[in-house]
Amino acid sequence: MTSKVTYKGGLRTTCEHLKSGDTFMTDAPTDNNGLGQAFSPTDTVATGLASCMLTMMGIKARDLEVNLENTTAEITKHMAASPRRISKIEVKINLPSNVSDKHRKILENTANTCPVHYSLHPDIEKEIALNWIL
Repeated sequence: MTSKVTYKGGLRTTCEHLKSGDTFMTDAPTDNNGLGQAFSPTDTVATGLASCMLTMMGIKARDLEVNLENTTAEITKHMAASPRRISKIEVKINLPSNVSDKHRKILENTANTCPVHYSLHPDIEKEIALNWIL
């Protein structure tokens, strides 16, 4: 088993990673009857895409001896109705500018082929921008 989710009432859950004991809380968003005081479940999906992209890039960067520390990702999630679902995820990644063109191409390919990217339904639009500006 990977994780355990407990419904706490009030449209809130606690999520525990069993191996580490690390936890986080989710809350229904304000546009869906919640308080919006924590990540919503769909926020975690959108954020998971960026986290996966950065993790896979980090593995490849380590192999290439490229330093990606302080790289950031900004995520915007868009919802649709009927049925309520994620319709679009925008990910803007800001990376160090001192990376060679060759390594940039390798890292960009790595980001766009991460497991979460492949796991998301193809109807979810993914707008990915990699900016080499840091």
